[in-house]
Amino acid sequence: MKAIVMNGVGEAGQLERVERPDPVPGAGEVLIDVAAAGVNFMDIGVRRGTVWAEMSNPKVLGVEGSGRISALGEGVTDFAVGDRVAWIYVPGSYAGKLVASTAALVRVPDAIDDRTAAATMMQGLTASHFATDFYPVQAGDVALVHAAAGGLGQLLTQIVKLRGGTVIGRVSSGAKVEAARKAGADHVIVDSEGAFAEQVLDLTNGGGVHVVYDGSGPTTFSGSLAALRRSGTFCWYGPVLGGPGPIDIMSLPKSIKLGYATVFDHIPTTELLRAHTTRLFNWIAERKVKIEIGGAYPLAHAAKAHSDMESRRTTGKLLLLP
Repeated sequence: MKAIVMNGVGEAGQLERVERPDPVPGAGEVLIDVAAAGVNFMDIGVRRGTVWAEMSNPKVLGVEGSGRISALGEGVTDFAVGDRVAWIYVPGSYAGKLVASTAALVRVPDAIDDRTAAATMMQGLTASHFATDFYPVQAGDVALVHAAAGGLGQLLTQIVKLRGGTVIGRVSSGAKVEAARKAGADHVIVDSEGAFAEQVLDLTNGGGVHVVYDGSGPTTFSGSLAALRRSGTFCWYGPVLGGPGPIDIMSLPKSIKLGYATVFDHIPTTELLRAHTTRLFNWIAERKVKIEIGGAYPLAHAAKAHSDMESRRTTGKLLLLP
């Protein structure tokens, strides 16, 4: 099978397409022919050495995708050859074939195509966690969504709107305004320097937002604090771009609540993984939520997909197609 490995920590040029033996499923596992693999900032973190540093190189990147089961391991009775499945965290997903535990898999309904299924998992479940669990958006709430034109930002915007909230989206360039508006953002702020708080306060008549979703790194941290209303909630995420550094909790303003949100707290069991994914797939099938695929690259072009994502030129979800 073909797979994308990283040979060392560094730039996208460290990625290489290689030929590897087809994996063999063990007990409780299945072999999957991968149809599409998601590209995530986590993968860039792996390549930069901030994630999976304990794993030796070369290693196959990727954790998310969709495909069809081609073989069953011993004891597997809940899936069959030919079943369409998707997953959110199975290391080694940048490959033509993948072995996965059945506990990590969700069924893909006929109404959802392979690319949409792959593009839904990581960012869809993350957005679901942020807007329904970490801070359950209520009708009338105002949310500030950073990187509102990205795959996660677009999904988060749609779920906030679905729950009756208002979205102020922040994007890094004017070229991304339309993508944010298309996702449903009520207001869009163009800012690349972290100087957005005043505009947010103007849009909220000085009150500030109920919740801010910020994965844009240290540059935006102080502005996000300033944009919150009294007792507002700060949802911080995204370790790849780094954190704000040590925080004196007594310096936090306006009785805000600050937390670090991780998607795995949304899906700690197989049952919750499947329940939350089913809800997402239903929203998509009912056209309440739309998945925007910003780029689909041949597997061999994984380095270009990484470079494009790092450059912030892209909108929507990026996929690799084995």
